[in-house]
Parts: sequence; C-alpha cells; structure tokens
Amino acid sequence: MLHKIKLENILFLDIETVPQQANYDALDETSQKLWEAKTAYQRKEDYSPEAFYERAGIWAEFGKIVCISVGFFNFKGEQRSFRVTSFYGEEAQLLKEFKNILSSYFYRPQHLLCAHNGKEFDFPYIARRMLIHGISLPYKLDLFGKKPWEVPHLDTLELWKFGDYKHYTSLKLLTHVLGIPSPKDDIDGSQVGEVYYKENNLDRIVTYCEKDVIAIAQVVLRLRQEELLTKEEIRSV
Repeated sequence: MLHKIKLENILFLDIETVPQQANYDALDETSQKLWEAKTAYQRKEDYSPEAFYERAGIWAEFGKIVCISVGFFNFKGEQRSFRVTSFYGEEAQLLKEFKNILSSYFYRPQHLLCAHNGKEFDFPYIARRMLIHGISLPYKLDLFGKKPWEVPHLDTLELWKFGDYKHYTSLKLLTHVLGIPSPKDDIDGSQVGEVYYKENNLDRIVTYCEKDVIAIAQVVLRLRQEELLTKEEIRSV
C-alpha cells in the first residue's frame, strides 16, 4: 500500500517542544499543584516536581511548541527535489502559519501528514496547542467522528511496527538500521529545552527539527525501497 501513495501527496513534519516556563518556580501556584498531580506516577519517589519539570515539554498542557518543520517532495519530470521549511518563534503565530499551509496546500482527500510517532505525539500535541490558543482545527487534524482508515496520517514508527504494538523504535535507531545518515548529530530531544532557555539558540533547534523531517522522508523512501535523497535534492525554502 505504501507504494501506491504519491510522495508529493505527503507532508512530512516534526515538532520541537519545551516547557512553558524556564523553570518550575516560574509557574503559578495552581499550575505547580496540577503539575505535581499530573506527574506523580511518572516521578514516583525518584524526582521532585521541581527536578522533573525539565520534562514538561512532553505534555501539551505544560509545554509549548517552538518549531514545526515540514518537508514535501516536488517532481518535474524525472527530476526530484525535497523542500523543507520551518515555522518557529511565538507559538500562536507559528501554529497559524502551519494551519495556513494545511488549509492552502495540503487539504485534499489524498493528502497525508507523516511524522515519526506522530499519532502518539506530534499530531495530538499540535491539535491541543491550537485549541488552547483558540485556533480552530484544520481538517487534517480534526479526527472527531473519523473511522481509523479515514484518518489522514502516516506514522513511520507504526509502519516499522508491522502490527507489533509492544515495539518502540526511535528515529535515531531506525535510521541507523536502515542505513540512513543520522539526524541526531548535534542535539537530541532532551536538550531542546536547555538550548531554548539557557542558550537562547532557536536557530539550532530549527536546524535539528529540519534534519528530523529529512530523516523521516528518507525512512519512507527506504521502506518503499527507493533511492535516498541526495544533498543536491534537498532545498530549504
């Protein structure tokens, strides 16, 4: 089935998230109590709420998106290219810009969104943050009432599972075993918050996010047993 999908109908994406505040002490009292209650099971007795707060970016209720990178294929005859662009900065604005690309260019029934672990993380996280900011959901993220086969999402983690629901494979591991250049040559997801708040280096985060998008596209090509993208075929726009 994967071979039947036209590559140009897929929008590949990745998001980078951080805690809403630089540290736990910056939260108001209500948020602190809600954070303690939300993470009680994960923390157990190993971490205090203050120490565990560095992981707050994982939850849409306590984190925020600082970058959404997208990529898509373009074909002109036999010539193939892959274009990458990013939305970053103030969250409400980047979400509106991302929604615009879905509403203007990737809104048709044949269009799909693709991410690694996107069904568990990227897609619901974006939808939740949009609603928190009062942004109506674009069709591709509004899943209410849709049957499983009507959901316009591809997930490279799910494709690699082959029905094995117990199995989790990181993007870094998957690219390694498939012989794809690793996107994790600078930072990893656990360091994004520090780079954002302590280094104030959003450009570094954007570069990291775009590398992940390229890696996801490369995984799909490998699963289709097609030639990987070359550096000359990848364009930042």
